[in-house]
Amino acid sequence: MFSTLLVANRGEIAVRVIRACRELGVRAVAVYSDADRAAPHVALADAAVRIGPPPAAESYLDVAAILGAARATGAQAIHPGYGFLAENAAFARAVSDAGLVFVGPPADAIARMGDKLAGRRLMSGLGVPVVPGSDPESRLEALAEEAERVGFPLLVKAAGGGGGRGMRRVESAERLEEALASASREAQAALGDPRVYLERLIDRGRHIEVQVLADTHGNVVHLFERECSLQRRFQKLVEEAPAPILDPAVRDALCTAAVRGARAVDYQGAGSVEFLVRGRDWYFLEMNTRLQVEHPVTEMITGIDLVRAQIEIAAGSPIAFRQEDVKVRGHAIEARICVEDPARGFAPSPGRVSTFREPGGPGVRCDTGVVSGGDVPAEYDSLIAKVIAHAEDRSLACRRLERALRETVVLGVTSNVEFLLELLADPEVIAGGPDTQLVQRKYAQWKPAGSTADPTSRPGLPVEVAAAALAIATQGPERRSTSDERGPLAETGPWSLLGGFRTGEAPAAGSGNAPQVAAGPPAGRGS
Repeated sequence: MFSTLLVANRGEIAVRVIRACRELGVRAVAVYSDADRAAPHVALADAAVRIGPPPAAESYLDVAAILGAARATGAQAIHPGYGFLAENAAFARAVSDAGLVFVGPPADAIARMGDKLAGRRLMSGLGVPVVPGSDPESRLEALAEEAERVGFPLLVKAAGGGGGRGMRRVESAERLEEALASASREAQAALGDPRVYLERLIDRGRHIEVQVLADTHGNVVHLFERECSLQRRFQKLVEEAPAPILDPAVRDALCTAAVRGARAVDYQGAGSVEFLVRGRDWYFLEMNTRLQVEHPVTEMITGIDLVRAQIEIAAGSPIAFRQEDVKVRGHAIEARICVEDPARGFAPSPGRVSTFREPGGPGVRCDTGVVSGGDVPAEYDSLIAKVIAHAEDRSLACRRLERALRETVVLGVTSNVEFLLELLADPEVIAGGPDTQLVQRKYAQWKPAGSTADPTSRPGLPVEVAAAALAIATQGPERRSTSDERGPLAETGPWSLLGGFRTGEAPAAGSGNAPQVAAGPPAGRGS
């Protein structure tokens, strides 16, 4: 096992990898831009190195800076997380050339499968159906002609990565040129690769992906599938495992194709093979040659720590189980909490998170990279947390997720929590098997329930003050009593809503507020 590992990422995935290192007894090194100087992943790591200013191109995409940080701290391996350089074959090769271990697949495997065009060619050669699309070698200026053959509506997709970056839906030829140009610019900025291609849009399809693990000893296993159809602007909102209402024969075919594809490129580490499913018809979309954002739902139903497995495989250990040992235990569902405004087309809402309270309770997990008082920089993705619920069946898992989201508090910025709650209550979602266009079809003009003028929009009024005022205004008469046995004003003010959590005062006997908190200085906080 490595003694020191550098995490070439930020946010919740950096926190996740650092925690895995702690359990393995591995020293973890964080890197950070100036925008992330006070970020949780920096505080949690054993060491941290500044790699540049906020723009990703000058920090998290700077290969020389990351390799320099690894050399300076004695790191033996680099974990790329997801996004940024995670699917960059040149980066994986540079890590190996520097005498370090890349925690992920070999550069050649990334080049063949991380590159979406190469992956389509390879899987088609294996006899796996692929979504009809443009010639993989087409130049940007030639794609207009290819579009007529592919047919409208279609998708413009980035060749060098996933996560919704560089993707555009195009309804007609008149909008193609603009979509190609903007998608190419976004792909270059986010992935360092401007290439795009065209793919036919399969209407009302479902996005299903299969998790695979492969080691350096020739073992390849799948960890079943995830449903990832609830998306906005081609970025996922809610994921679950296993996929509900999936034909068993289709499930077997997807898992078999995923393992065949991984074997064909001598894959190593964790990866996900994505498919589009409509009824019993299915097509290969792409392979993500990295850990996925939604990996926790697979961990919850299989009991397998995917990040730990990644690190152990990179260190040369064989997979510790066989395919027949992988069992599905219950159901898991995850919601992504983002600082964005669903009422304004999911526009990003960066800024300072004045208050963040994560949920808990039975079967609930929260992966996050923010704390109260922390900043969400405008330069990076809007994801701040993932709330995951697990239970013995889908119905209870969904109810647990709803309960957990209602416990979650995000103040200071606009978040999508209210939207997620409404989405989870949608009849199509409750029934299982929603399609990838559901959000666009039903929620394109979404507004918060009962929304009128926003009281927090007034200059100089902190969102906490507005929230407290609203809480007071909506209390019933019984909550406004000012003359009980605890004295005048005992039950007025926003603090009455906090139960036993009051500064210097435990709840009165019989008040029903628990747990009691003794007065005095807070206990020391660990990482």
